[in-house]
Amino acid sequence: MTKRDLKAVLLAGGYGTRLKPLTDSIPKCLVIINERPLIDFWIEKLNAAGVKEALINTHYLPIPVRNYIRSVNLQGKINLVESYEEILLGSAGTVSNNADFADDCDQVLLIYTDNLSDIDLNDLLDFHLSHDEPITMLLFHAENPATCGIATLDESDLVEQFIEKPENPESDLANGGIYIIDSNTYREIAQLNAFDFGFDVLPHYVGKMKGFILNGYHRDIGTLESLDQAHQDISDGVFKNTLSI
Repeated sequence: MTKRDLKAVLLAGGYGTRLKPLTDSIPKCLVIINERPLIDFWIEKLNAAGVKEALINTHYLPIPVRNYIRSVNLQGKINLVESYEEILLGSAGTVSNNADFADDCDQVLLIYTDNLSDIDLNDLLDFHLSHDEPITMLLFHAENPATCGIATLDESDLVEQFIEKPENPESDLANGGIYIIDSNTYREIAQLNAFDFGFDVLPHYVGKMKGFILNGYHRDIGTLESLDQAHQDISDGVFKNTLSI
């Protein structure tokens, strides 16, 4: 498999309910970490991976995100396109709402922007291009697997099982909310007209996707406690800020 072109979909339209009161006035993707909006970390990673176009879905507090999109586009490194959702469509619904986004590329990166991660997207892409399955899912070792989508892999890293929030997890390999999807499969997913990736899409691709295990830093910034821990991790050097934009 070879790379011709790579695009990205950044999921950023959620309410961030568990981050209130911060998110009463700030959308979750713009919550400040180390003096920069959280989404900046992903824009930097997309720049480093050579991505020239990314779609960002918006819903809750869209105006600050539009202002952010405008400021990034003025830099000329990457073109961000807004996809406003009057009703929040869910992670899979955003794909269905933008079914033609993959028409002129070979792969699409799908990223939940409420994660803080030291993943090098080039490493993820290299892994994806090394196998023939249509989806690669980022996995990380979860401290509490029962609260995550959990995958089990065979000896070739093929996903043999995926269960969203299992009562009795069979591994600690959790869905990191980052995927590389071949364009044909992106269009196939769009035709499912599904809502949630974890519950509605990924079970269809068990046995047809591979897991890339990240042994570095990966944190869901979904709660105030997790946000505080991220600040502490940066202060302690557990997560290193490499922002250059």
